[in-house]
Amino acid sequence: MEPDLNARAAPGPATGSPPAPATGPTGLLRAAARGSVRWETGLFLLVVAIVIFGAVTSPQFLTSGNFFNTGVTSGEIAIMALPMTLIIISGEIDLSVASILGMSSALLGVLWSHHWPMPAIFVMVALLGIVAGLINGLLVTRVGLPSLAVTIGTLALYRGVALILLGANTVSNFPATYTNIGVLPLPHTQIPYNIAIFVVLAVIFGIVLHATATGRSIYAMGASPEAALFAGIRVKRVKTMLYVVSGLVCAMAGVLWTFRLATAVQNNGLGLELDVVAIVLLGGVSIFGGKGTLAGVVLAVIAFAGLQNALLLTNFNQEATGIVIGALLLVSVFAPNAGRLRQGLPPWARGRSGRSGHQSPAVGSGT
Repeated sequence: MEPDLNARAAPGPATGSPPAPATGPTGLLRAAARGSVRWETGLFLLVVAIVIFGAVTSPQFLTSGNFFNTGVTSGEIAIMALPMTLIIISGEIDLSVASILGMSSALLGVLWSHHWPMPAIFVMVALLGIVAGLINGLLVTRVGLPSLAVTIGTLALYRGVALILLGANTVSNFPATYTNIGVLPLPHTQIPYNIAIFVVLAVIFGIVLHATATGRSIYAMGASPEAALFAGIRVKRVKTMLYVVSGLVCAMAGVLWTFRLATAVQNNGLGLELDVVAIVLLGGVSIFGGKGTLAGVVLAVIAFAGLQNALLLTNFNQEATGIVIGALLLVSVFAPNAGRLRQGLPPWARGRSGRSGHQSPAVGSGT
């Protein structure tokens, strides 16, 4: 019997060809996890290098008092980095985090100056943060605006609200019962309150991101929003929820910031959004979404705070710290995504062959 020449051969891997890449959510998550482990190893080595650098340049670096001061000054930024991590992994961004902090601080000062009881003030500040996050989320998910443009706009909007609330006034007559939270450690320890809160929240966020269906949905949305929709994930609802949580957490960070400084002014936390984004990206979270871990962000918090403290102790020009932050941002964006960024270049920029499996036309070939 003659073979059927019209029959198509069954597909199969060619001899010597590389194995097909893992596909599907499980394969994508495993590939992202392998890359994250490598990045976290590098972050751990960076932390070790910063500790050595700080210890060599200043005898004060490894003292318990310096560790306490470093934690106090970086606690609120670390707290705001947690919801930012989930938002960026989902494929979005929130640049209004520091403005929500400042607006919450202003509301705290206004209500206290009008003799509101502090528990009622906490409730109002929390509601303000929830509303601010909900506005961001609805504009992104329901109206369909880009999160970058939305949160740049609300960054200015919420700063304007803070200015309207307080104007040029300053409120600084808070009770010592509350202001001590910002400057004294937990009883019988050298751990600041804001760092203790960060650790608790980091555990909660880590469990949600890495051990729940919600976390898997967040990764899936960042990797491919269309595929997440077809998989039955309620993308709009989850992203709106992330923005609401971010608003709430940043509002509470505003309370901690106000108590630490014992002062409420309309420009509290000005410019902190750059630090928050720098920490999250340094932690290995991809700016394109779909990749990153809470462990990497925690290591990035330690590295970022340690580097800033070491530079401070070496009398580094504090006005030039923006150079360090900017450099960290560039490295954090480029290094984990070098392959993806390279694929977006034209073939001539990737090399003569473009590594696409097609030979580049020869110059002067007449084609």
